[in-house]
Parts: sequence; structure tokens; C-alpha cells
Amino acid sequence: MNRTLTFIAGFVVIAFPYLLCAQSRMTVRGADDRIKADILVVVAHPDDEAAVTPYLVRAMYDLHKRVVIVYGTHGGSGGNSYGKERAGALADIREIEAREACARLGVKNVWFLDGKDTASQNVLNSLAHWGHGENLERLVQLIRLTRPEIVIASMPGFFIGENHGDHQTTGVLATEAFDLAGNPAAFPEQLAGASPQREVYLENLGAWQPSKLYFYPDANDDKQFAGTGPAYSVLEVSPSQKKPYWRLALDAAMTHLTQYPEDIDRILKLSDPEIEKMMQDPDQGWWTEPETLIFGKSVVGGKSTDDVFANVTAQNPLGAKLGGQESRWEPEQARFVLGGPWGFYEEFLRVHGLTNLPEAKVPEIGIKAGTQLYIPLVIRHEAGEAMRIKTQVEVPAGWKVASGQGEFALPAEVSTDLRVEIDTPAISADELKKAEPQFITVRAESGGKFLGEVKLQVMLRHTALPQ
Repeated sequence: MNRTLTFIAGFVVIAFPYLLCAQSRMTVRGADDRIKADILVVVAHPDDEAAVTPYLVRAMYDLHKRVVIVYGTHGGSGGNSYGKERAGALADIREIEAREACARLGVKNVWFLDGKDTASQNVLNSLAHWGHGENLERLVQLIRLTRPEIVIASMPGFFIGENHGDHQTTGVLATEAFDLAGNPAAFPEQLAGASPQREVYLENLGAWQPSKLYFYPDANDDKQFAGTGPAYSVLEVSPSQKKPYWRLALDAAMTHLTQYPEDIDRILKLSDPEIEKMMQDPDQGWWTEPETLIFGKSVVGGKSTDDVFANVTAQNPLGAKLGGQESRWEPEQARFVLGGPWGFYEEFLRVHGLTNLPEAKVPEIGIKAGTQLYIPLVIRHEAGEAMRIKTQVEVPAGWKVASGQGEFALPAEVSTDLRVEIDTPAISADELKKAEPQFITVRAESGGKFLGEVKLQVMLRHTALPQ
């Protein structure tokens, strides 16, 4: 008797932690906040960032905003006035110069697109040479990754001045990406969520709609843009750095020796009063006083001349009108829906006006018997708040729920992706000939309130392409 009691007691001690673990609440990880930005700047070449750095240092040092910079090209077709290197070697050097300039500014996160430096004033030449679609996709991905409130790029317009087609291209791509990044029907493979730990194709990003889009001009006469957006003095002294904003921007620009070696050498020989006098001279200064950011568009309202961050809140404005379409996402009401390819096609058909096409009455799929089925799910949050949910999965006899059932603590975001994984039974070829479609139902509740249910019709087959 004592041995029996001892055995039972030992079994309970061993099994109890497992039971606690099995019933404990699981936490779903949110986006990586280390990458989060307030401002994303898109420029064409290394050294183009200097066009807007007086405002960037203001935003970073005194408003504590996080900035990331995306370069469209490496600048390999540009000139080299400092050394003999050209082409790919010059591109490598210019990337080094750009990264050093960003480091001096305090910009830690820098990316390069795969655009090819194109010596032309024609924006269509640049779009064609860059690979428009691939670089647009990449820029949308970077917006979804960094989740900026503000996007700034060179203005897509034709004015007398340097008027580089590559500069205009950054404005074109930035505008398109601004409209697409929050649209779940655009590049949906970036949004496929709740994938296996070692998934090598799907990125598990979230749709993200920036709040405002601004441009900086590329023209000989910057004064013609007065009143088209918020204006900021480059001569004003930074309260935190005790230096004028132009000086902070100039210190960073000193790295671009391949482009301005004579100017940089001359400035380095001047005294501080002489440099200040030069920068205040309209004919010699590097920046127009004041610096105007040209207003592009806003999904949070306001006037064109309002401060850049006026009306901008921490809540991502999904649901605003994006590129002439209205998002079907409804963050004000919690919902539980099917995601993945099914969710995409629902959105895709609506956006493209193809809602008249036939659809299955119940979403369906055929998979190989004995393999794992996964069901992608999306929870739309109420007002983007954190929430707790409980899922329940009903499966046919002989099928086993491997993951995705239980209680989950969801982060504060507009929507969260979950994944139900189900092990299907191995059935002989003869049995499969007589097999009927099976139905799986996933239900969700939050705080005792029913959120909804998802049904999927599954046909087990002898062979089928991987899901």
C-alpha cells in the first residue's frame, strides 16, 4: 500500500508541472519595436539625404523621432571627383559615404533598393532601368517593417534644376508604396502570418498605412514652393545640441568626398564665423531658408501647412481611404475571419471589382492524407487594443489538433494572425476512393463574447501539392 501511494505521489509531482504548462496562457509576439520608425525617407543616391537633413536633425534631436533612410540606388553611374574608381567600385564607396553620413546624423537603420543609377531626366527611363515592380515591392515591405507615420521623398515633378529622373522615381515609388502598404491585397505574401518557426518564404509582416506623405523639391528656385507645406528654419539653433540645424546637417554631409571634394576642402579651411556667413548667403548656402516640405497627402486630416506631426497618433489609421479604395478592415469591431489565400482573394476580388466571379459556398481545400493541415486565422481587434481570446477547434474523428487551440494573449494592434495546425490521418488509397469531404470548424470568443467561427471543407487525397 505504501509503495502504491508513493508511486502515485511521485507521478503527480512529475506530471503536475506539465499539466500547468499545458493549461497556461500563451502569449503572441507583436512586431519588433527595435525597427519601428517615425519618419521614413526615400532618396535616390548617396548624398541626396542632405536635401532634407536640416529637418531630420530637428525631428531626431529635439522631437526624439526615429528616422530610417532608404536609398534607391548605390550611385554607381555618378561622377567621382575624388578618386579614379567608377561603376561598381564607385557604388561601393558611395555606400560607405552614405552610411557614414547617416551615422553622423544618428540614423541607425539604412537600406538600399536595387535601382540602377540612371543618368537621365526622364522618370520613365529610371522606372524601367530600376525594375519598377521589384523595387516597389521592396519599398512596401520596408514600410510594413518599419511602420513609419511620415514618408518623405523627392517630389515627382518636372522643374528646372538638376531634375534627375532617379530623384523623381523616389517620389513615384514612395507615393505608390504609401497607398499600397496599408492595403492587404497588395503583395499579400508579405502579410502571410503565423507561419512555422523556420518558414523561409513568408514574412509575417502586418499591413501598415503611414499617416502623411511629404516631398522635398529638386529645383533651382525653391522659393516657388513657399506655402505648399510646413516650413522650418535651418538657421534656428537646436535646444539640445546648441548648434544651428544647418550646422548639424553640414557635419554629416562632409562624408561625400566623391561628389564634393573641392567644396568640402574649402569649407574645412574656413572658420566657424566664415562658414556661418556662407550658409546665410542665399547664393552660397546649401539650403533654402526656410526649408519647405511640400505636402503630398494625409489620411489623418489637417491643413497642408500644419506641422508634420499634427494629427498623427500612435494608432495606425487602417480603414482610411487608400488609393481610391476603402479598406474592408474594421478595427472598431472585433472580428474572427479566415486569413491566408482565402482572406486575400476576398480582398483582391473586391478591390479589383471582380465580386461577380463564382466562389465556393464554404472555403475548401484538398490535401494529401497523413500530412498536416493548417488554417490561417485573423483576429481584427476592437480599436486596436490588446485582447485575450479562446479558440476551440472541431475536427473529424481520427484527426488531431496539433496547435492553435486554447487561450491567447494578443498584442495591441489592428489585427493578429493565428494558425491552427491539424494532423490528418493516413488513409489507404482504397479508402480514399470512398472518402467524403470533411468539415473543420474553429470558433473564437473573447471575455465570454462570441467573436465568430471559421469553417473549412477538406478533401483528403492520395496525392496533392503542399499547402
